[in-house]
Amino acid sequence: MESIKNIYLIGRGPSSSHTMGPEKASKRFLAKNPQATHFKVELYGSLALTGKGHMTDKVIREVLGENTEIAFLPLVESSYHPNCMKFFAYLGNELIDEWKVYSVGGGELKEEGEERKGYKNPVFPHHFMEDILAYCKQEHISLVEYVDRFEAPDLNAYLETVLNAMDDAIKRGIATEGVLPGRLKIKRKAKTFYEKYLENHRFPTILYAYSLATSEENASSGIIVTAPTCGSCGVLPSVLLGMHHHHHSPRESLIKALKIAGLIGNLVKHNASISGAEVGCQGEVGVACSMAAAAAAYLKGGNNSVIEYAAEIALEHHLGMTCDPIDGMVQIPCIERNALSAQYAINASEYALMTDGAHHITLDSVIEVMKETGKDMHAKYRETSLGGLATVKRTKEPPKE
Repeated sequence: MESIKNIYLIGRGPSSSHTMGPEKASKRFLAKNPQATHFKVELYGSLALTGKGHMTDKVIREVLGENTEIAFLPLVESSYHPNCMKFFAYLGNELIDEWKVYSVGGGELKEEGEERKGYKNPVFPHHFMEDILAYCKQEHISLVEYVDRFEAPDLNAYLETVLNAMDDAIKRGIATEGVLPGRLKIKRKAKTFYEKYLENHRFPTILYAYSLATSEENASSGIIVTAPTCGSCGVLPSVLLGMHHHHHSPRESLIKALKIAGLIGNLVKHNASISGAEVGCQGEVGVACSMAAAAAAYLKGGNNSVIEYAAEIALEHHLGMTCDPIDGMVQIPCIERNALSAQYAINASEYALMTDGAHHITLDSVIEVMKETGKDMHAKYRETSLGGLATVKRTKEPPKE
């Protein structure tokens, strides 16, 4: 597996696969073709179906220039991954370069035929939690010590930057009012929820406030941290910083908890997927909840087995969760879903902590089931906005722009 640094990418929302990935691809293509006079980009599959809601075309033009033609071709699909795009560079009327690339989730790019599990710079020798736990037992080390044993020495410094970015997003979110961009005109709620927390000092309230703050920043194209994606970016920060500010968990412990959470996210990314277009929201919010549950279990003193159990519970009970955003925007049901899953992560950790860590279903098994469930899930429920909540009749029509 690769470094957990690649789980935590700092960048603009609202989508790691539909915004961060295309932005990164555009920058690479531009760097390769600086002499080009104009460009064309074809978006296929999920990128075409929900690209406008995710502002894919906007971010591509910001990089390549306004003289860029963008074609949305939803009927063109690929067996490699649903998020496919093809770039064309022109010098006058002459086509000088073209590139087909896939945005496979978490801001990562892959080219056709490239091994999905292959990494240029692998860090960890183990690819399954069962093997990691066995190694830790043999070496008498914790999961945090396992990460430290194989990661580069600069990981702590990077995770400090990650934690600061999470904290900054929360601070901006709880201080901002107004409505989110787009046709839905969703009112921002984080500031109101945080004011309620100052009144009642209930832990669930700060969880909701912090999660809403981060998710609303993401929906507004603010700077957030993928954990493991933009669409699920509100879960882990709210649990970590909520426990820090409410339960006074030491900041240095939060860095260690980020290592635990990153290891869980890495396992899912390696053995299944964190792309909503590929496996539905179980791969985004479900994985975020699993990461946060493991982190919370660690902060509450859980051993390796309890931490694995907390992660397993959280992911197991998100199996089958669809990705069907209204208007293709990371707003409904995404923002509310992040907040509720943050609380569920706490519940999963507390349940696991009441046990000795023994259980029948392993995290590895649930990851495999999640992968198979994603394959079986109809495409209309996988970030295409062609079914589910994206097509139901709403109780109130949004105001006209």
